[in-house]
Amino acid sequence: MTTHAASWLPLSAGERSVAIEVLVHGPLSRTELAHRLNLSAGSLTRLTKPLIESGLLVEVPDGGGTTQTRQGRPSQPLDIVAESRAFLGFKVTQERVYGVVTTLRSDVTARLDRPLTSHDPEDVADLLAEMTTELAAGAPGLAGIGIGVGGRVRDRAVVGESPFLLWRDVPLARLVERRTGLPVVVENDVAALVEAETWFGAGRGLDRFAVLTIGAGIGYGLVLGGRRVPYAEEDRGFGSHWIIDPHGPLTPSGERGSAVSLLTIPSIRYQIRAATGRDLTYEEILGLAVAGEPMCSRVVDEAARALGTLVAQIANFAMPQKILLAGEGVGLMDVAGTTARETIRAHRHPLAAPVGLETKVSDFHDWARGAAVLAIQVLVLGTAEG
Repeated sequence: MTTHAASWLPLSAGERSVAIEVLVHGPLSRTELAHRLNLSAGSLTRLTKPLIESGLLVEVPDGGGTTQTRQGRPSQPLDIVAESRAFLGFKVTQERVYGVVTTLRSDVTARLDRPLTSHDPEDVADLLAEMTTELAAGAPGLAGIGIGVGGRVRDRAVVGESPFLLWRDVPLARLVERRTGLPVVVENDVAALVEAETWFGAGRGLDRFAVLTIGAGIGYGLVLGGRRVPYAEEDRGFGSHWIIDPHGPLTPSGERGSAVSLLTIPSIRYQIRAATGRDLTYEEILGLAVAGEPMCSRVVDEAARALGTLVAQIANFAMPQKILLAGEGVGLMDVAGTTARETIRAHRHPLAAPVGLETKVSDFHDWARGAAVLAIQVLVLGTAEG
């Protein structure tokens, strides 16, 4: 149904470094690009020529003034042709699948979501193929698909374990490739979000950057030297054992007083239900906390203190330039941000610099965009580490 788009692969290591530098930081003059990559003018010319000829790079107006080459002729900055290829990104949740179309620079041009009525891998792959057909209708030059899943992923292809979907060893990339005819990259959803924010979002240009997500679970990602740090325990539920208060609440999915027990949306709802018998949504609980309802206020306040403790611990030990707080649970900061910030200060040295904290209310289409960025990195630019 869908044919492979022409690719720029294979790029050499040098061409790839040029393409990534322009993609993330462009447009860049040749002088600036050579300086960033420590290349001679001749080497840069050799590397950029095939990229321009293939249509990946283009010369653009510099917006004022001219940059001179060594021969004294004006040289226009280089930029990525962002619209030359389109990418699909999907975020698979327990109840719905969210999809987006992005440009090469991850700008979202279309979005779509559908209910997930079955967790059978074949049925999920069928739904992803149907959504691909619908999204691809308005996306010429479709180059590939990225899929984000909550759980452990092996080789960016196989979902080793997903507690939300009750999957083990599901070859999701192969199932979707077989139905769509497109190359597919599968990754842990938090890892995909961290990559997207590192390249195109809150962490762009930073050497040390951390992401903490709160929602159905707790997610954490660390960037050092401008690159995400992969680790074997990724998404193995470490938040269940990240103890904030050993005397805190015990919930079915977390150790007593853990980050999961105190801070995740299911745990907050469980605490209210156990104490009051009322099955409230997360938004209703936050609203009642604002209104001063005692039980909701107490649970939300405990969650805010737990969040502040986590942020302070990350700042103390990882020393990031910025921490991004993301996920569908960050509405907590709107309600109890003062408590969270006071807790951060209480767990930091009095003379420590303020934590660079940025909050981003992420809907699931943002997570899908993160998966599309993984497809851009791996399928086009060949950055297959991790």
